[in-house]
Amino acid sequence: MQDILYAPWRDEYITGKRIDGCVFCHIRSHADDDNDLHVLYRDEHCFIVMNVYPYTPGHFMIIPHMHTDKLEDLPAETWLHMSALAQKGVRLLKEGLKSQGVNIGMNLGKAGGAGIAEHVHMHLVPRWERDTNFITSVAQTRVYSTDFDKIYQKIKSLIPKYIDAN
Repeated sequence: MQDILYAPWRDEYITGKRIDGCVFCHIRSHADDDNDLHVLYRDEHCFIVMNVYPYTPGHFMIIPHMHTDKLEDLPAETWLHMSALAQKGVRLLKEGLKSQGVNIGMNLGKAGGAGIAEHVHMHLVPRWERDTNFITSVAQTRVYSTDFDKIYQKIKSLIPKYIDAN
């Protein structure tokens, strides 16, 4: 007998509308759909979007508007701005979401582990002690412990205090 883990929240991934081309460029060019696309923030250099298939609750990405797969081609001003947003994002996750730690990372290129290799992006992943349990270790399955939209709304409500603040 085979064990079954039901994951109805992934139904949209399987049956949903496919985006032609770069998903991040699609998000960049559809500001009117920010809530549906789970965009948290936009400015002249970057936007911040929730990871729809997160490692832990609250996992979001900082994405430059410029479409490139080469970090070395980003203008210094954009890279510095992404770094400043990352600092603010870490504070948001630690203070606002009460995470005990944060992983920050970029997977550059398919060989580097990037799921969307054609457009550089930075991950901010909140972490808590013991956020990996037996199912992750034994079954290579992640358990998302809370409602995705609830976390999106919570983080979005914190943006004015932590990201927009001077």
